[in-house]
Amino acid sequence: ACLRDRLTPRVLDRPLRSSGAPCWRSPELGRSWWPHRTCGTPSRWGPIYSVFDIQIENLNTTAVSLRWKINDTVASEYTYRILVEGNGTHFEVNTTTNATNTVIAGLEPGTLYNFTIYSQVADKKTEGDPFSRSDAGPIQWVGCSFLTSSKIYLLEASRQVVSGWDAYVMMMRRTKECSAIHFIAVPKQPSGDSELQLIILNLVFCYLIHSFQFYSPSKVQFSASSSVFDIQIENINTTAVSLRWKINDTVASEYTYRILVEGNGTTSEVITNTSATNTVIAGLEPGTLYNFTIFSQVADKKTEGDPFSRSKYTSNAGPIQWVGCSFLTSSKICLLEALRQVVSGWDAYVMMMRRTKECSAIHFIVVPKQPSGDSELLIIILKPSSVFDIQIENINTTAVSLRWKINDTVASEYTYRIRVEGNGTSSEVTTTTNATNTVIAGLEPGTLYNFTLYSQVADKKTEGDPVSTSFYTKPSPVFDIQIENISTTAVNVSWNAGDRTASEYTYRILVEGNTSEVNKTTNATNIVIVGLEPGTSYNFTIYSRIADGRTEGVPVCKRVYTNPASVSSFNCEPVAKQKILTLQWDCPTGKNSGFKVNFSNGSWHRETEFLPCNTGRQATNSTNLDYFTTYNISIATLSCGKESFPKQATCATSITDPPAPVELPTIISTSHNSLQVQFNEFQSTNGPLEAYAVIITTDNAGSPNSSLRFTYDDFRKKTTKTYVTFVKKVGQKRVSSSSPEEIVVGDGDVTYGYYNGKLDPLGSYRVCVAGFTNIVFSNNNTGPIAEDRSYVAYTHYSMLVSLPQDPGVITGAVVGCLLAAIVIAAVVGFIFWKRRRSKLVKVENFETYFKKQQADSNCGFAEEYEELRSVGVNQPKFAAELPENKGKNRYNNVLPYDISRVKLLIQDHPSEDYINANYMPGYNSRREFIAAQGPLPNTMEDFWRMIWEKDICGVVMLTKCVEQGRTKCEEYWPSKHSKRYGDIIVAMTSEIVLPEWTIRDFSVEKSNSTESHAVRQFHFTAWPDHGVPETTDLLSNFRYLVHEYMKQNPPTSLLVHCSAGVGRTGTFISIDRLIHQMEMENMVDVYGVVYDLRMHRPLMVQTEDQYIFLNQCVLDIIRSQKDKQSDLIYQNTNAMAIYENFTPSPDFRKTNGYHV
Repeated sequence: ACLRDRLTPRVLDRPLRSSGAPCWRSPELGRSWWPHRTCGTPSRWGPIYSVFDIQIENLNTTAVSLRWKINDTVASEYTYRILVEGNGTHFEVNTTTNATNTVIAGLEPGTLYNFTIYSQVADKKTEGDPFSRSDAGPIQWVGCSFLTSSKIYLLEASRQVVSGWDAYVMMMRRTKECSAIHFIAVPKQPSGDSELQLIILNLVFCYLIHSFQFYSPSKVQFSASSSVFDIQIENINTTAVSLRWKINDTVASEYTYRILVEGNGTTSEVITNTSATNTVIAGLEPGTLYNFTIFSQVADKKTEGDPFSRSKYTSNAGPIQWVGCSFLTSSKICLLEALRQVVSGWDAYVMMMRRTKECSAIHFIVVPKQPSGDSELLIIILKPSSVFDIQIENINTTAVSLRWKINDTVASEYTYRIRVEGNGTSSEVTTTTNATNTVIAGLEPGTLYNFTLYSQVADKKTEGDPVSTSFYTKPSPVFDIQIENISTTAVNVSWNAGDRTASEYTYRILVEGNTSEVNKTTNATNIVIVGLEPGTSYNFTIYSRIADGRTEGVPVCKRVYTNPASVSSFNCEPVAKQKILTLQWDCPTGKNSGFKVNFSNGSWHRETEFLPCNTGRQATNSTNLDYFTTYNISIATLSCGKESFPKQATCATSITDPPAPVELPTIISTSHNSLQVQFNEFQSTNGPLEAYAVIITTDNAGSPNSSLRFTYDDFRKKTTKTYVTFVKKVGQKRVSSSSPEEIVVGDGDVTYGYYNGKLDPLGSYRVCVAGFTNIVFSNNNTGPIAEDRSYVAYTHYSMLVSLPQDPGVITGAVVGCLLAAIVIAAVVGFIFWKRRRSKLVKVENFETYFKKQQADSNCGFAEEYEELRSVGVNQPKFAAELPENKGKNRYNNVLPYDISRVKLLIQDHPSEDYINANYMPGYNSRREFIAAQGPLPNTMEDFWRMIWEKDICGVVMLTKCVEQGRTKCEEYWPSKHSKRYGDIIVAMTSEIVLPEWTIRDFSVEKSNSTESHAVRQFHFTAWPDHGVPETTDLLSNFRYLVHEYMKQNPPTSLLVHCSAGVGRTGTFISIDRLIHQMEMENMVDVYGVVYDLRMHRPLMVQTEDQYIFLNQCVLDIIRSQKDKQSDLIYQNTNAMAIYENFTPSPDFRKTNGYHV
C-alpha cells in the first residue's frame, strides 16, 4: 500500500492581551516551532496589536503591493515599519500615515523576499509583534545516473535553503495512479547542494519526483490545511481540462483552492471561490504539457496545505517529436532521431520504450534537464516479418474477409496496414489489434481488387516487406425474375441486373426438374428454356458471373410449373342397369397429380377427382349418377395446382328396372270368366317405359318371382299357379300419364305369344303388373319374355277376388245364393279387417273427432293406443336374436323385424349385414325412411357404412347424446378434424347452432374410392326422452326444413334415429306421412299410420303422450288451414334465412315464438 504523510491541522490558541506584546503559539510541523521573538517588556503606551492577514498583490519584477489588517480601536493613530529582507540584503520602509497598505519598490527580479511589518504608535519606538510573509524557492535537480546491475536510480538534487523555511518534503510516486510510496523529510540546513539516493524496486514503473517546501512564519493566524490527493485529469481537449481531487479533512468544507498552471513557458493561477473539489482549467495551448499544482487554502487565503501536482498534455501534442527513421535492412535496425523541447519547470524526462499494445515497458531512459535543443536517441526496433499465405474468405458483393499467417515470435505486437486497389481507386485499412484477419468493406460488386499487406510495429512506421494478392468481388445477384409464356414444354425466363459492371456479366441458369438438371448460359438478361416435361415443377436458379468465368454471385431462384398435358383420348360408356358411367382415357405425357372430371346436366353440376397415373390406358367408374340421363363430361389433367385444357365427351347412363308403384293394382269389375284390372303407370325415372305385363296368380305368394316364362297353357296344365296373361307395349313413354291403365283379363286375345285366356268361374285370383324399361323376348317378338335380359319391376299383388258362378249353370241360383252369402261374409270380413287397420277421418270432421276422443281425460285416444299395443309383435326377429348380434342392440326390447330390416353388404362374416334399423314406409315410397337406434361405440362403423351403402344424404337425430346423466347416443360424428370409421372417412364441413336444433354438413369418403358424398344432419335438441316438444309448431317447422332439403336431392331414404329409434323416431315419420295425407287426400288416419309403422318396427310412437301429440299436431295444422295460412305452417324463419336467403315479411304470425 502507498502511504501519504499529511500535516495535521492544529487549532490556533486564543491570543492573550497583556501590557506587553502578545505571545503566540505556532502550528506544529513534525515538532513545535516558536517565534524568533519572545514576549516583550510592557510599553508606556499600553498593549499594541499586531497586524495580520498580510496580502501580497500586484507583483512585478521590481515591486509588490502589501496590504494588511489590524484589529484595534486606536489603529487610526498607528504607523507601520516594514523590514524587507532578500538576496542577502535588507532595508526598512516606514509609513507616515495610518493606511494599512503600501508599495515596496526597488526589488530584484526573481528574488525571494521576506516582509516583516511592525505596528507603531506616535513615539515611533513602541511596536507590536512583527508579522511576516515570503515565498519559497524551488529545488533544482542536478542530475541522474543508473546503477543498472542493482536496479538503483541515483538522483542528485541541489537544494537552496531559504531563510524562513524549516523543511523540505520530497514525494516519490509511481504509475498513473500516483499512489505515494515514500516521503522523505529533509531538515533545515545551510544553503548548498545535497545528494539523495532513491532505491526503486521495479524498473517497469515510471517514477515522478516532486518537492514541497514548508515554512514557519513569525505570526500565523491559522493552522495549516490538509493537502489534496488523488488528482484526476478528465475531459482533456486542445484548450481545456477538468480537474478533480480528493481531500481528507473534517473541516474541508471551509477550504478553497489555488491551482498553479505551468506550461509552455507560462504560469497562471486559478483561485476557486467554493469548497468544490473540481474545476475546469481553460485557455490552454493545444498539444502542450501542463503541470497543475493544487494548494488547499483556509479562510485567510494565505495559509495553504502542501501542494499536490499532476502533469498532462492537452490534446494532439507532446513535447517530444520524432524526426525520422531509417532502416539498416541487413540488420533490421531503425535509428530514430528525437527532437526534445525542454520545458521550464521540469527537472527530468523519462523516455520509455515499450513493446506491443499492452504497453509492457522494456527499458527506461532518464534524460537530465538540459537547455532547449535537439538530441539524438538510438532506439533499436526489429523490422517485422512479412505476412504469408493470404486467404480470401467470405467474399460477397461489397466486402471480403482476409486471413493471413505470420511466423514471428513477437507477432502478437504487430498491427497491419492493407492497401486496397481496384476500379481505378485505392484506399488503406489499418488494423488496431494483432489479429491476423480483417474484413474489407465498401467494395464494388464484380470488380478485380489487389490487396497489399504490410506488418507494422508499434510506431506505425516500421513495416515488413509487402505481400499482395488479387481477386474479384462477387457480382450482385439478379432480381425481379419473370417467367412468362408458360406452356407444357417451354418457358420464357427474364431478369434484371443493376450493377455498373453488369454489362460485362454472363449468366448461368440452372434448370432443375424432378429427375433432371441442365445448365444454360447466356449474355442476355432473358432466355427461352425448351425441352421441359409437362406438368412438372422446375426450379430456375440464375447466377450472375464475372469475367473470370468462375466467380458467381448469390443465386436467385424461382419455381414454376409447366402446364399439364391434356389427355390424348377420352370416351365414356354406360354400365348396364347401373347409374354408373365408365370413363376411359390415355395417360398424358409428363407429370400429373390426378384428373378432374366435371359432370353437368342442365343446371346440375358435379366435380370429381381421380387418382394420378403414369402410363397406359386408364379406366374408372363414376357412380351416384341418375339413370337414363345424358351428361356433358370434361376431363382435365391436374398437376402442381394447374389444369390442362379439358377434353370433352357426352354420355348417357343406362336404364334399369323401373321403380314399382306403391299402390296395388285394383280390380274394378269381374265376370264369371274375366276381370278388369286398373293400375297406375310406372315412373320413367329409370328409363322410358316400354311395356307392361299383367300377371295372374291363384297362389298366396307375396310377389312374383320368375313368373314371366309361364303362359296360360302352363296354368291349364297345372304346371304353375302364376302366368302372364297380357303384354302391352307403350312406345317408350318418357313421361308417365296421370290417368291409370285398365286391362281386361280373360278376353281371349293373344299378345306377343301370351294367350289372355278365360278365367274359371268361382275362381279366386290376384293380379300383379310388371313394368319394363327394356323387354326382350326369347323368339323375337313372340314370347316368352327373357326375364334375365329384361329390365322389369313388379307391383305387389292386388287383393284377392273371387269370380261369380257361370249364369248358364242350372244350379246357378243356389250357387248364387251361396256365393252371395260368401261375398257378403267376405265383404264384412274385409270391412272389419280394414276398419281394424285404419280409422280414416275427413279433415273437416277431425276437430269433432278430436274432441270426442279427448273427452274423459283422453279416454278415446287411450283406447286407440291400447289397440295398437300388440300390432306386429309376432313377426320374426331372428337376425337380431343371433348371439353375435345381441351386442349391437342398445335395448333388448327394441329389435328389428326380419321382414323390413336394413341389410348391409357382407364383408367377411354373415353377421356383418346386421344393424338395428328398419325400412319404414312413407307416403310416397315403401322405403322412404330408415328408422334406426342411436349408434353404440361398437356400431358407429356400421352406422356410417349404412349411410355410404344406402346412399343416404339426410340424417335426422332426435335425441341429445346425454340426457338426465345417461348416455342416449354416441357422438358418432367428428368435430374439428376428419375421422375414420372403418374404411369410411368423415369430415365436418360446417355447423350452424340454433336454439332448438343444430345443422351439420359432412363430407363422406371411402378409403378406396375417390368419390365424396355430402350428408346433412338435422339434430333436433328440444325433444325430451319419452316426452313431446313444447309446441306442435316446433315439430312442424323442423319437419318442413328436412322436407325442403330432401326435395333438392335425389330420392333416397331419410335416416331417422333417436335413442331406441322408435318413440321420437316414429312420431317424426308419422307427422310427415299425415301432412302428406292431408294435402293429397283431405283425409287423416293417425291410427292407420301408426299401425303401418308398427308392422315394420316395434313400438313406433312409443308412448300414449306421443300418440296424443300426433293428433294435436294434426288439429293445429287443420286450424291453421282454416285461417288461410296453410302455406305457412311449415316455415321457420331461421331455417329460411340460412338456406334460402329468405327474410319473412313482418305480417307472419308467430305461435310460441315461431312463424306458423
